[in-house]
Amino acid sequence: MRSAAIAFALFLAVPAWANAPSPYAGRTDSPIRALSAEQQADLLAGRGMGLALAAELNGWPGPAHVIELAGAMQLTPTQLAATQRLMAEMQVAAGDLGARVIEEERALDTAFRDRSVTPTDLSVRTARIAALQGEIRDVHLRTHLAQAALLNAEQIAAYAHLRGHAGGTPQHGGPMPGSHRHQ
Repeated sequence: MRSAAIAFALFLAVPAWANAPSPYAGRTDSPIRALSAEQQADLLAGRGMGLALAAELNGWPGPAHVIELAGAMQLTPTQLAATQRLMAEMQVAAGDLGARVIEEERALDTAFRDRSVTPTDLSVRTARIAALQGEIRDVHLRTHLAQAALLNAEQIAAYAHLRGHAGGTPQHGGPMPGSHRHQ
């Protein structure tokens, strides 16, 4: 009797599932269905998109937030100028790679749309996209390394405190990132 009640409840729920809007509604009209307009804009602008959290949350500052917090961190004019250059270089490099990801995603989408994709072709395309995404992440993470080298230990500690993740700063096991520079 109980299983019949469960089956009946599921039968009634199916129409609700069938009528639920897809989280991808509207994407089928997009030239690249796998990437939202926001994702494409982020890729082209070289934005971080959370790709450098391994660095950020472990005490390696990023240039965008260093620029925002320059006064509170007591950056020198030389440090601020170097950080601005670092940010610009990172955005260009990541944006160039982002444009390539978008083109590869467009080609993948087209291959599926026109039904020309093969298993071998799929493997090549997804490997290429994954490699580009890895390169973008590398650009962002390396920028955090370069940023830390521009700062002193006190500035890095201030950054972590101001960003609200002071627990992510290195406590033991060696010097703080960048502590060998700009003392």
